[in-house]
Amino acid sequence: MLLLLLAYLGGVLTLLSPCILPVLPFVFARADRPFLRSTLPLLLGMALTFTVVASLAAVGSQWVAQANQIGRWVALVLMAVFAIALLWPTLADHLLAPFQRIGARLSARADAADAAGHGGAWTSLLIGIATGLLWAPCAGPILGLVLTGAALNGASVGTSSLLLAYALGAVTALALAVWVGGRVFRALQARLGLGNVVRRVLGVAALLAVVAIGLGWDTGLLTRLSAVSTARIEQGLLDAVPDAQPAAPPMMMMAAGQAGAPLPVEGTLPSLSGATGWLNSPPLSAEQLRGKVVLIDFWTYSCINCLRAMPFVHEWAQRYRDHGLVVVGVHTPEFAFERDPRNVMKAVQQLKVEYPVALDNQYSIWRAFNNRYWPAHYFIDAKGNIRGHQFGEGNYAHSEQVIRRLLVEAGQTDLPPPADPAAADLQGVATQADMGNLRSPETYLGHARAEQFASPGGQRADAVFGYTLPSTLALNQWGLSGQWRVNDEAAQLQQAGGRIAFQFHARDLHLVLAPGEDGKPVRFRVLLDGKPLPTADAGADVAADGTGTVNEHRLYQLIRQRGTIGPHRFEIEFLDAGVQAYAFTFG
Repeated sequence: MLLLLLAYLGGVLTLLSPCILPVLPFVFARADRPFLRSTLPLLLGMALTFTVVASLAAVGSQWVAQANQIGRWVALVLMAVFAIALLWPTLADHLLAPFQRIGARLSARADAADAAGHGGAWTSLLIGIATGLLWAPCAGPILGLVLTGAALNGASVGTSSLLLAYALGAVTALALAVWVGGRVFRALQARLGLGNVVRRVLGVAALLAVVAIGLGWDTGLLTRLSAVSTARIEQGLLDAVPDAQPAAPPMMMMAAGQAGAPLPVEGTLPSLSGATGWLNSPPLSAEQLRGKVVLIDFWTYSCINCLRAMPFVHEWAQRYRDHGLVVVGVHTPEFAFERDPRNVMKAVQQLKVEYPVALDNQYSIWRAFNNRYWPAHYFIDAKGNIRGHQFGEGNYAHSEQVIRRLLVEAGQTDLPPPADPAAADLQGVATQADMGNLRSPETYLGHARAEQFASPGGQRADAVFGYTLPSTLALNQWGLSGQWRVNDEAAQLQQAGGRIAFQFHARDLHLVLAPGEDGKPVRFRVLLDGKPLPTADAGADVAADGTGTVNEHRLYQLIRQRGTIGPHRFEIEFLDAGVQAYAFTFG
């Protein structure tokens, strides 16, 4: 209930953001008509369309994204027709093309129905549905929380209810604005005789809105011009309400049970039958694992947090495998390329993973555990009960202590001494993060979850566009230059010479990259503060001269600073076309 309330309030706050501006002319165009027969159906149509499209798109279906793009263009044509009907209803009715006459007749029919005191609702609902396809709400913290939950847990009644609550919040704010605007409109019409003038002004505004949406301004420039920091307000709401958001970020410890305290029973080991395949083992079931202490490790191979935790999981698997411990890695993909079993198999070999790995491409095991994190460790006793968990990297000594306690409960008495986490041989990406200097967050490049994008004009979803880099970037802002196509997950370079820039503050910088669809390697070179990358600061995937090659779908370590850590402008130039860039991570 609290999340529903927060989602509703987040929708109300949308009215304070410029990204609502392009749809306001369509809403205000019917402000002078009866609320129940005209404005309310329009707003409900807008809310329902947004809910349905967002629910499906949040789970990453490519056909939904394509259908939504087609729907947006159809809606733009419909709205252009509607705007022309507002400007020149007689001209549109007699001289313009058949589609325009349809638009004029729709408007005229609604006007006639309103004047007669009945009907008009279906026309308003149609306009509302079209408006819902055009509406691109600003993805503040509250909407981001809802969309992330939908993406991880799948479309469901719960996530759709949250999206509907968000849309209804926006509808409530718009209804209030329309009520005020309608009173002003009727006052002008009654006292000054300006009804036709206001109607034409709204028609011009609607045409301008069509142009703005067609050029992508609704998802780019306007989103960053907010005069009121709604994101700050939304984050304040999230912080004020208990359990409204994850209790800790992915790299924080959330382990159940403290040293010496009884380990609680948190549930039973769910079925593993949802796996789409297995590596290093035939399929395992919960029944087959009874009598063993089990560590379930949720991971995905391009996740830096998982890569930093993996050496400790390997150590436990080897140290206690002859004493009743079974480690089961559950590989739940974050990006589409991680669904390819060949990519996962190659990563398993490179990372020297020897324990069983379940391929969870459909998120079946993830949902069975109600999991929300990469990495996540669940500790199962010999009776099949979940006795503890660890969300995110870190706290390794405590996790091993939980394993040892469960092994003792199972009757093991000759355990080897515990490992010393400080003595672990950690190299490359496995080196633990420098938390004292980590001020840059994981940042996605695909338009579905992109934040802090600073190139002029904003991102153009699923379209090739020539981007330019700003001369300066604020901390954690990033941008593109060159010809790129940005889809929901990644940005793909169309011509050689494109760049990505990021203003970061961290010891390490990583970028998840993949070669083009043809699989050809892509050469790159790295710059730091506009100069060739110093040899001492080159990451594991960069040569001494600052160059490298993208030849696999994986995470690339591009920078590891050895000296004083501070804010820097990172740039990577790709010397060949085709590269796909997914996400920045830091350490």
